[in-house]
Amino acid sequence: MFRKRLSRLREHFSQEGIDALLISSNSNRVYLSGFQGTSGCLIITSDEQILVTDFRYLNQAKSEATDYQIVLFKTSLLEKINDLLKERQIQTLGFESQHLTYEQYHKYKSQLEVDFIPVSSLVEKLRKHKDPAEIEKVKNAVSVADKTFEHILGFIKPGVTERELAAEMEYFMRKEGAGGPSFDTIIASGFRGALPHGTASDRAICPGDLIVMDYGAILDGYCSDITRTVVVGTATSEQRKIYDIVLEAQTEALGFVEPGRKCCEIDALARDIIAGHGFGENFGHGLGHGVGLEVHEKPSVNPRNQDILEPGMVITVEPGIYIDGWGGVRIEDMVLVTDKGCEILTQSPKELIEVS
Repeated sequence: MFRKRLSRLREHFSQEGIDALLISSNSNRVYLSGFQGTSGCLIITSDEQILVTDFRYLNQAKSEATDYQIVLFKTSLLEKINDLLKERQIQTLGFESQHLTYEQYHKYKSQLEVDFIPVSSLVEKLRKHKDPAEIEKVKNAVSVADKTFEHILGFIKPGVTERELAAEMEYFMRKEGAGGPSFDTIIASGFRGALPHGTASDRAICPGDLIVMDYGAILDGYCSDITRTVVVGTATSEQRKIYDIVLEAQTEALGFVEPGRKCCEIDALARDIIAGHGFGENFGHGLGHGVGLEVHEKPSVNPRNQDILEPGMVITVEPGIYIDGWGGVRIEDMVLVTDKGCEILTQSPKELIEVS
């Protein structure tokens, strides 16, 4: 698995004009080596792969990065990298430009005796296409999120705070085997539903509230991301109207997901439906994004992205309507692009649930 990924990566070295690539991103390091420690970097040459880390992670590196030469550094990571590059007569070293700070860049450039070449999103582009093992892990993470939604419905009642709901969801996900939430759990009730990223607050749930719940689990290193909106008590006609518009947009967009579609085309379909009902100004974010080792990956599904969907991509489809002072509705599923269309991974019900 890792050898295949490395082979695909090395095919780009000539085009990028590099002899080797330095991997500093945690997620990219896991993707290319399997090593999940929090300290170290990878050096990928045309015929070698080296993991540089410290003593704390020696045994872990040996057990997880079995295809790699493990090299320890004691005092200076940069000195060790420089020695390894000189030994191999590396002259041009690519680095992940989006993962180094300005300060780190100047430090690396001044101390490494090579031409330091910026490379943007090279590994992230490979990660857009999930292999069967990755897809299985994503599905397992989605399953935990689905179970969490079923569980939390029995916990929702007036007087419970958003923060208590989030804590219960995250506790349940951990009991189901998750390493934790894949991002800060969003619980936005009542008027706070107008905040697309309204992380849980101390606001108490009230009768009549719409509750937007956006959350996910991380399991075996892979993420899930789901949003469901429910109402406490009987929905008003206005709440049901807004919910049905969002559900229509999401349903139509899901049916449009297939290989060959541009990301911006799928976004436009959902956006046009919402705008056609008079709420275009109330849908201000992209329709979705890729999910995998990180909860936000390529490709982005937004009005500007011309990327074309291909089999093996995993994306979200999550339209929403947000009305200041009133609240909001968002519905989000995770979707696997297949040879003939798509497979909707999220199985939680999407009819408007009235929690009594």
